[in-house]
Amino acid sequence: MKIGIVGCGLIGQKRAKALRLNHQLVAVADVVEQRAQQLASGYPGCVYFSDWRQVVDHPEVELVIVATTNNMLTPVALAVVKANKHLLLEKPGARNATELAELVEAAEESQSKVKVGFNHRFHPAFLKAREIWETGEPGELMFIRGRYGHGGRLGYEKEWRADPEIAGGGELLDQGVHLIDLSRWYAGEFDSVEGHVATYFWQMPVEDSGFMLLKSTDGAASNKGQPRVAWLHVSCTEWKNLFSFEIFGRYGKLQIDGLGGSYGVERLTYYRMLPEMGPPETTTWEYPGEDKSWILEFNYFVECIEQNRNPEGNLHDALASLKVVEKLYKLSSVDGATLPQSTSQPKD
Repeated sequence: MKIGIVGCGLIGQKRAKALRLNHQLVAVADVVEQRAQQLASGYPGCVYFSDWRQVVDHPEVELVIVATTNNMLTPVALAVVKANKHLLLEKPGARNATELAELVEAAEESQSKVKVGFNHRFHPAFLKAREIWETGEPGELMFIRGRYGHGGRLGYEKEWRADPEIAGGGELLDQGVHLIDLSRWYAGEFDSVEGHVATYFWQMPVEDSGFMLLKSTDGAASNKGQPRVAWLHVSCTEWKNLFSFEIFGRYGKLQIDGLGGSYGVERLTYYRMLPEMGPPETTTWEYPGEDKSWILEFNYFVECIEQNRNPEGNLHDALASLKVVEKLYKLSSVDGATLPQSTSQPKD
C-alpha cells in the first residue's frame, strides 16, 4: 500500500519504520517542516509538507497514519475518512468522547477501514496470553489487575501532554486508555465506573494519576454471578517505569510484565492451578529485543483491508474507552477539554 503520515514525531517515526519493504511511504507532513523533511529523507520518493491536508489530498496515498497531538487527531481523521482513504489513528483518537463520536458517524458513512493505535494488543506476550485464554484452560474470568506508569522527565509539566487544550486530559488519556482497552478485550463492556484522578506531584492542570475500579454486572457472563472487575492504576509518578497486567481465571492466572526498553524485558507467566491445588504449575515466556507490536498491528490492519473486514481495536473500542475516562473525570470533578483546535504537533 501507499502510505501517508501526518505527525512526524517519535510515534510517526515508529509507524514509518513499521511499514517494512512491501509498503511505500509516499507523503508526510508536520507543522515543523524540518521534522517532516527529516522523516521523508529516509524513504526514496517520499515528499514532505507542513500542511497535513496535502497528505490527505495526495492522489497516490491510500492509507493515512495520523500521529498528531490529541487536539488534531479527530480533525485530520475526519478529512481522511471523508476522502474514503483508510485510516490508522493513534490513541486516544480524540480529546473526548464527543469529538470521537463525530468521527465514528463519519466513518460509518465512508468506505474507509479505520484502526485505532492500540498496539499493546500486539505485544507478543499479549498475543500468547490471548492464545492460551481462548483455549478455555484458565477458566472463566474472575478479575483483572493492571498497573502502568512512568516517571516523567525534567520539564514534563511544560510539554503538550500537560496542556488540557491540546491533550484533553492527563495520564488517564495517555496510558490509561491502553489499560482500559486491554481490560475490555478480556472482560467486555463495563457498566459501572468508579475511581479517582488527581495531580500529586507535577505542577500541571491535568492529572498525573488515575485509579479505576471498572465492573461489568452482566451476571449471565460473569463468574458465579459475580461482576467482572478490572482494578487499574496509571501514573506518571512511577519513578521506575512499570507495566503489569494480570488476568485472573478460575483455574489459572496470566501475568504480563514489562514492555521492553525502560519497562523491562517483556514477559508472560502462566500460573496453572493443579487438581490438588498448592503451588501452581508455572510457565514463563520472555520476549527480549525489538518491540514488534507496531509491525504486527500494521500488518493486521492491512490484512483487514485486503479481506474487507473491520479490525478489532477500532473506533468503537476507542469510544468505549473514552466514555470510561469521562465518567472518571466527572467523578473527580475534572472537565475534559473541549477547547478550540490548534495547530498539529507530533507526539513525542
